[in-house]
Amino acid sequence: MRFPFEVSFEELESDLDTYVDAVFGCLESDFLVIPKGEGFVEFPAFEAGYEALKRATRSFRTVTPDTVAPLVFATPLTLIVLRCILGFTPPEWAYYASRHTGVEIPQGAARTIDRRIRVNPDAALSPRGKTGERVRALVTAACHALKSGATSSAPDAIHRLEKADTQAGLVSLQSVADLGVPYSMLLYERLLGRPFAGHRDSVSELIGNIVENAIEDVLTRERVSYRKTKRAERLAGFDQSPDFVVPNEFNPQVVIEAKLTEDDGTARDKVTRVQHLGTLSTEGQPTGKPGFEVVACIAGRGFGVRREDMKKLLLATRGKVFTLQNMNDLVEHTRLATLRSR
Repeated sequence: MRFPFEVSFEELESDLDTYVDAVFGCLESDFLVIPKGEGFVEFPAFEAGYEALKRATRSFRTVTPDTVAPLVFATPLTLIVLRCILGFTPPEWAYYASRHTGVEIPQGAARTIDRRIRVNPDAALSPRGKTGERVRALVTAACHALKSGATSSAPDAIHRLEKADTQAGLVSLQSVADLGVPYSMLLYERLLGRPFAGHRDSVSELIGNIVENAIEDVLTRERVSYRKTKRAERLAGFDQSPDFVVPNEFNPQVVIEAKLTEDDGTARDKVTRVQHLGTLSTEGQPTGKPGFEVVACIAGRGFGVRREDMKKLLLATRGKVFTLQNMNDLVEHTRLATLRSR
């Protein structure tokens, strides 16, 4: 089976469904595998932090700022453990602590503290300065929340602390630490939370860059000059900047849109962007042929859901749709071949 970028536009149009099948056949999804990225906390290190917190608080019987704060400064991973017990994100914890203690903790500062600990968990935190003040406030607020447990909520709402380990305050925490959690409760909390959600969110940019990195590798190898745009950057002549412009925005010969998505809604949004670029490429051209070539490089199961969307993508790019499986053909089968200097 030939790929759409290997045939003429006329042949593509005459047998569009066949070429949709060709693209679908080489779309792969790696949603089961998540990159660790910088700052990934391995379980043995996390467990060591948990055990340190458990010992310092006598199995969570003395959860006070006086017992927890010194431990956090000496063993920073315990702050991560504490946040996981609460079930808060760093910005949520910062907001709650600011309201409870009166100490201003910007969301960015909370994220920085959290990331600093994950990247270098063995480095002690200084109790002095702004960071020390903010860490104490976070600990103070956490101790108060864990002691209080879930306050009453309306019948049509659920309190964030209505979890097996925090619902009844420290009694719940002690019980879970001593006896464990029923498997059905663990599964229920996964239903509410989604496994690995926090980590996946933290490496979302790393995941999303897989396609862009592959494009850059090919262009660099073939010594093709290119301009990679930044997020929300505006380029002259483009109301929506493409991900790559070759050789540059002042003389665009090829524009490339790149996307990895596991969601069909996001895939549809990217198809719409590519269609717009396809229209833009023919504006002002007396022959109706594109002034610059539009190329789409895609990955993920999101693009393999709607056949009609894939047809639109193939027509908008005149067949120039590439996946990670055939990225090495990118230069040879596009106008990029005339721009390489290898």
